[in-house]
Amino acid sequence: MKNADKLVKTEYFTSTDPLPLESGHILPEFTLAYETYGTLNAARSNAILVLHALSGDAHAAGIHSASDKKPGWWDLYIGPGKPFDTDKYFIISSNVIGSCLGSTGPASVNPKTGKFYGLDFPIITIKDMVRAQERLISHLGIDTLLCVSGGSMGGMQALEWTITFPDRVLSAIPIATTPKLSPQSIAFHEVGRQAIMSDPNWNFGNYYNKKPPTKGLALARMIGHITYLSDTVMHEKFGRQLKSETHKYSYDFLTEFQVESYLHHQGDTFVKRFDANSYLYITKAMDYFDMTFETSSLEKTFSSVTAKFLVMSISSDWLFPSYQARELVDALKNNYKDVSYVEIESEHGHDSFLIEKDFEKYAKFIVPFLNYIHSEAQN
Repeated sequence: MKNADKLVKTEYFTSTDPLPLESGHILPEFTLAYETYGTLNAARSNAILVLHALSGDAHAAGIHSASDKKPGWWDLYIGPGKPFDTDKYFIISSNVIGSCLGSTGPASVNPKTGKFYGLDFPIITIKDMVRAQERLISHLGIDTLLCVSGGSMGGMQALEWTITFPDRVLSAIPIATTPKLSPQSIAFHEVGRQAIMSDPNWNFGNYYNKKPPTKGLALARMIGHITYLSDTVMHEKFGRQLKSETHKYSYDFLTEFQVESYLHHQGDTFVKRFDANSYLYITKAMDYFDMTFETSSLEKTFSSVTAKFLVMSISSDWLFPSYQARELVDALKNNYKDVSYVEIESEHGHDSFLIEKDFEKYAKFIVPFLNYIHSEAQN
């Protein structure tokens, strides 16, 4: 199931044309990290753009070196004979602006000052991310994408692509996503941001070349990670197991339960690869995402889309519950758009689409849908 022997290289696209942002600010220039898999055909008609979730990056499949312990985040899905079949399709995985993983964000150097952006980096939105990606796609010489797909925040980007650039997208597979964040989701993000900003090392975002706010970022990750799981998974993985083999309570405030140890590990691992300011900016971009903000209704928002849709939700996802996906589907149906919908039965919660145990549940719907879109495109 893995591309363990498939070496890939991260590439970088830089646009020196100013990018107007929804906030009214302008990003004078930006860089996007991206990776590609497979071969672009002569007609440039087999390209699929894969979009990552909040803390993801451009490395979706394969490995960068023989010493890598694990492949890219969607290696299960991308490769020869896999759902995003690289023998048939040309797959592009793009990082987002605002990130710290190869693309321009608050951890980047401001070309005007020669100093780190920090909080001088302008607030960005999902639409801004997509507008930056559109420049990458044009740079690659691709007029129309066969499909855009992603889970969670990646699904938001996929939806935005169909609205902002309807003539450049033939189909979309948004997974475990929503047309707008619920108040509960915004609340979780805000608690995470406050954890970061309350860290004494945050220093109003000016911590570069100093000690970073690792405790705050770790806590934000711990809070977020709880929302990616389900109650059933928490019971299966940890129950009320103690770390101690004596099976006795220590009656103190040290890490005592296995689930506590797991969350601390997630937080400690995360701070080694992610930037606290990027976490602030990207979660805020997700908060602002609202497909009804300008039109007042999803029906109006989707009235001009031309893409075909495969919308997928997860039965145990309490972060982005299935009713939110069904709102998307109903709005598309009311506009007589081509849309299919499936709720994946899984006990693994929001992260189900990344878990190997559930892989086949998604693959059996993605493969025929892409075959249908690819066949239509050839006619």
